[in-house]
Amino acid sequence: MRHRPALRLIGLCVGSIAATGCVEGFRGSNVQIDMSPATPFQVSAGVTPGTGELPNNTRFTLYGIQRIENNEALFALQSFEIHKVVDVSSPCFIDADPRHRFPGVHAAFYAERLAQETGIADYRNPPAGASENDKVDAATAAQREINIQLLGGDTGVKALVSASSTKYPALATGCGGGGDLIPPPMCTDDASNAKRLELCQRTWDSDPNLWEGTDRSLTAPLAGTTFGMVLGMNPLNFAPIGGAGFYVEEALSSMDAFAIYHRSDDGADPGTLFLYGTPSKPTRGVTKVRMTSLSNPNITASLAIFEDLGEDDLDF
Repeated sequence: MRHRPALRLIGLCVGSIAATGCVEGFRGSNVQIDMSPATPFQVSAGVTPGTGELPNNTRFTLYGIQRIENNEALFALQSFEIHKVVDVSSPCFIDADPRHRFPGVHAAFYAERLAQETGIADYRNPPAGASENDKVDAATAAQREINIQLLGGDTGVKALVSASSTKYPALATGCGGGGDLIPPPMCTDDASNAKRLELCQRTWDSDPNLWEGTDRSLTAPLAGTTFGMVLGMNPLNFAPIGGAGFYVEEALSSMDAFAIYHRSDDGADPGTLFLYGTPSKPTRGVTKVRMTSLSNPNITASLAIFEDLGEDDLDF
């Protein structure tokens, strides 16, 4: 198993006879992947996986396979993780923008902190003298609580995201802003919020691949990269969603098969075979792969690969 160099080296030269230069174009491939709704996801850190779930410290890797004589060579193309867009158990599922009303508050406890701040325990029966702005915020917070439960629940949205082995600091036993431990989610005071924001942001800055989702946007996470979604339905508006994509540096036209393995962050490559499929070429420059699980027929994936993007052999 190894990384594969690009198969074709195609450059684009620009300039004039008097002064010329050469700019190398992208030499790799674009991979589009649709994964079936039955695809398992990774649970929160410290949570025991159930049926159709995987431990938190899991990563998937897409491999290209090339047969050389009687041997198969595996080429690692892209690693990723699969998480719920909303993970209420994450210590850094927070409001991270300084423009938010309570920067650093754990999003699952935003409504509770707002009620303390405004005195509006029920947005349908606000106290006399409550401002219009507070009334709007209270109604919005109530709907947000519903959205968080839907996005993070059994029918929630699963995303393909960047892979990382970085861990958050441990949780403190109490509230406040001291030390290098993250205050528990239910601590919504200003000192706890500030410390939580500081430590979460510091961890994100240390590893750009560490992913943290937010209920505020399905595709713009708090940290890391979202490649796309597992096929399913958005529980907020019942719209169909799904499809992920990424670019790889390899030109993939000569691969004989493709596979997705998963392993623990500290496990040996390639890990456990998850999905496997052989390619077809319905048209020039495009490879399609139907991938299936050997253990569960409901777990499938479809690849559409736009191969060798650095090459254009059309004549006009």
